[in-house]
Amino acid sequence: MTRTVHGVIHGKTIELDEDLGVAAGQAVEVQVKVVSPAPTERWGEGIARCAGALADEWTEEDDRIFEQIYHDRKRESRREIPE
Repeated sequence: MTRTVHGVIHGKTIELDEDLGVAAGQAVEVQVKVVSPAPTERWGEGIARCAGALADEWTEEDDRIFEQIYHDRKRESRREIPE
């Protein structure tokens, strides 16, 4: 049996994400490949990636609302103090 499973190393122990169904005490051969962490995303990429779920229902009004929210968040919110 050859399978690829993922896990996390804790010292000399590898904690697997799933049960292999192998009997306790059974000898196995292990090959380890280090998996690089996912690159950090730029702000907004997550919602852009999942926005396709609403593609059939998305309107220009939704685009306008998001654009307005974006601009409102960038606007200076501090008031001047009169002298």
